Amino acid sequence: MNPMRIVLLAQFYPPIIGGEERHVRNLAQALAHRGHSVAVVTIRQQGLDPFERDGPVRVYRIGGTMQRIDMLFSERERRYAAPFADPELTFRLARIVGSENADIVHAHNWLLHSYLPLKRPRGPGLVVTLHDFSLVCVQKNMMRRGAPCSGPAMGKCLGCARDQYGMIKGGITAAANFASGLMERRLVDRFLAVSNAIAEGNRLKQAGVPFAVVPNFVADDVGALGTEDDARIGLLPADGFLLYVGDLRRLKGVHVLLEAYAMLREAPPLVLIGRRCEDTPRELPPNVTLFESWPHSAVMQALSRCLFGITPSVLPEACASVVIEAMVMGKPVVATAVGGTPDLVDHGRSGLLVRPGDARALSEAMRVLIENPDLRRKMAAAAAFKAKDLTASAVVPRIEQIYTEVASRNRRLRKVPCELASP
Repeated sequence: MNPMRIVLLAQFYPPIIGGEERHVRNLAQALAHRGHSVAVVTIRQQGLDPFERDGPVRVYRIGGTMQRIDMLFSERERRYAAPFADPELTFRLARIVGSENADIVHAHNWLLHSYLPLKRPRGPGLVVTLHDFSLVCVQKNMMRRGAPCSGPAMGKCLGCARDQYGMIKGGITAAANFASGLMERRLVDRFLAVSNAIAEGNRLKQAGVPFAVVPNFVADDVGALGTEDDARIGLLPADGFLLYVGDLRRLKGVHVLLEAYAMLREAPPLVLIGRRCEDTPRELPPNVTLFESWPHSAVMQALSRCLFGITPSVLPEACASVVIEAMVMGKPVVATAVGGTPDLVDHGRSGLLVRPGDARALSEAMRVLIENPDLRRKMAAAAAFKAKDLTASAVVPRIEQIYTEVASRNRRLRKVPCELASP
């Protein structure tokens, strides 16, 4: 396809890291290596330069009015975009998108809201990837007081927003997210949902908006382990441990996992790798080791040495990159049958799925894989085979095709006289 000028919008970008941030970086690098001109615009964080190059990708870090107000953010290193347009961010986005002469703006998460006032029918095409339920849920996770939410309603959403953000901030956030959602449905040229659950939860079909389900993906070489020495690798138990990777939060199912593990007898060691949170367990059962915030290369080394991965989330995961990475490394996964995970893990073939929050069922699934090495090997082969469809070389061409369709439509609009162009 012809080279395009693409601007990706993301709240965070490496070195701030997480599943969404890694996805955006993988997409940026893959598009650049396929011949496109790629820039990323992200929120400026303390200690990071306003502009740098990440290989062939130009990275702009911009600040807005909201990012100056320290009291709004519980984590100083993660100053989120607001669920409404920030005038300073909108001004800076206009300058960058204009200077880049973008054909496509591809937005991820709430930085989109500061771009929406700039959207014009005959301007750059606007593609939005939904990594969560932010179109309908102010908390983005479709959870209400620790349990799955049945769906959005103004009273419920205001209550959840107040619980999470406080009375005043919560009310403003809920109202702003509702209003921004209306704008998104009207202005976005194409939504990309990372799983069927995300498409259904955001009610894209009911809204009648153009969308496609395009999963997260990993870099083609993600399974190639580096040769550099890392002292952290020596801290791992001998090969054959069980592995959890992710934020160490109750919603991620860590408490359920520890309860399930305690039910096992003579089980291999359990390793937890992730970021400590306010509700991270303070005490661990015997034979459980916790490592905080390892670099991605060390996590991949750990995945290569474990028996299988565990993703026990209570909340509906959108499309967990760590599940894909485990599959790339040829590891079966024990996971909860919630959110987008069933799109990735074929129960009984490439892993085992259990009910969320059910410690006994999780323990039994782990026991089955621990005691059946032949089953593990069969599932490992099936997982590695399916993972081939979840790499950049398999998924990025699908995204390119969507860019082409959107950009072609906008080019046709540019040829239509102003008085005939649709609003």
